[in-house]
Amino acid sequence: MLAVILLILQRQKLTAVFGSLPPQQTVNASQTVTPDLGRHYQLNYEQWLDVLKQEAKAATEKNPEHLSILAGDSISLWFPTELLPENRYWLNQAISGENSTGLLKRLEIFDSTKPEIIFVMIGINDLIRGDSDEVILENQRQIIKYLRKAHPTAQIVVQSILPHGAEEATWEGRDKLLLLPNSRIRQLNQQLQRIAARRGAKYLDLYSLFTNQQGNLRPELSTDGLHLSPAGYLVWRTALQIYTQSGT
Repeated sequence: MLAVILLILQRQKLTAVFGSLPPQQTVNASQTVTPDLGRHYQLNYEQWLDVLKQEAKAATEKNPEHLSILAGDSISLWFPTELLPENRYWLNQAISGENSTGLLKRLEIFDSTKPEIIFVMIGINDLIRGDSDEVILENQRQIIKYLRKAHPTAQIVVQSILPHGAEEATWEGRDKLLLLPNSRIRQLNQQLQRIAARRGAKYLDLYSLFTNQQGNLRPELSTDGLHLSPAGYLVWRTALQIYTQSGT
């Protein structure tokens, strides 16, 4: 139990933890999103699952109004707490390196919560490791199906897969990104949009907000051509604000 508590405390330093939102803070592009916590604090996948279960349990017990869930990979994981839209409670259920298969298998973790909206962004890690579009799309269908059944009153929002920085990327897996055309991601997003419509989910187009004239991830919105900078999260925040305030 002590180990789980320590992991939860660590999670509070890493990402948006369920609970009251902090005062709004100004973030500029020179600030670092991902804190350097050292090797001692690196969590493995099973440890992350334990943290997510405890946070979901806390959300279930408190049962707040306007609960919103972020489900996805490291891009969602590192969403700065202070940049998440206000007047909502946020439960971050993201894990670094996650793919669509992994997310589908762990959706049950937050079954007992009562979210108003569930935002899903997943797929870039599938593409990087070489999974086919068919696998990704089928997993997305199953994710939507599962969430609609487990949370019948919630809005399920499929967010587009973001582009990468191509030749300008500095991420350690740059060679893998160069094998993945952003045109393929754009086409995959078009199919995701159709799937969302057919399955009773919403679709939030973030892709077009993050691309430059070459169709790549805008350098000022990223730290390494894959992950987002504070400026990138500000763009995402604005999209979430518009969505949640519009009552779509």
